[in-house]
Amino acid sequence: MRPLFQPLFALVFILLGATAPAMSGTDSGPRILAMGDSLMASHSISGRSIAHAVSKSLGQPVVNRSVVGARMIYRLPITGAMGLSIVKQYRPGKWDWIILNGGGNDLWFGCGCARCDRKIDKLISKDGRRGEIPRLLSRIRQDGAHVIYIGYLRTPGVTSPIEHCGDEGNELESRIARLAQLDRGITFLSLAQLVPSGDRSYHTIDMIHPSLKASAEIGRMVSDISRR
Repeated sequence: MRPLFQPLFALVFILLGATAPAMSGTDSGPRILAMGDSLMASHSISGRSIAHAVSKSLGQPVVNRSVVGARMIYRLPITGAMGLSIVKQYRPGKWDWIILNGGGNDLWFGCGCARCDRKIDKLISKDGRRGEIPRLLSRIRQDGAHVIYIGYLRTPGVTSPIEHCGDEGNELESRIARLAQLDRGITFLSLAQLVPSGDRSYHTIDMIHPSLKASAEIGRMVSDISRR
């Protein structure tokens, strides 16, 4: 999908009700918030997203504010406020857990997964302490919530539109994992080993987004972490 059309596509996705209405945690309300891009938003309309799987597994409501095409670094004010900015998906509240992902679209649309060193540095520094991602997670942690940051699916050795993004994605995730080591309230959930070689069943037909099977499995993994 060309970057020019990506915000329009995501806006249509929002208007179709792919994400839950804006809500904040209260003493009697939801205590789990999901944020991110299409990894989290996939299958939201059918009620079978990762957030739905977590809700079903834990028996707890989950507010899902994720949006297809969302980025960590996104400056347009209107569509950003509607969810294309992952940072702006966050709403302070009495959350116990924040489940999120992000950064992949910044690399894919922002630099085409080529010569992305500066973009990665803006997202998160090598030591995990500076950048858009650490700033967001620091804000969340200051509000008292624990964080589960989900990595991206890998292709099963089958050509996909983002096959060439592997090295950049690995570098991004290694920095996020480093950040998680600095704060016991942050857990990085890697999906690097989830997809067996040659197994297409963890992806939709585009070989980018998670299938229903993958969303359910990732939801189970997230739920297991939150129970610890």
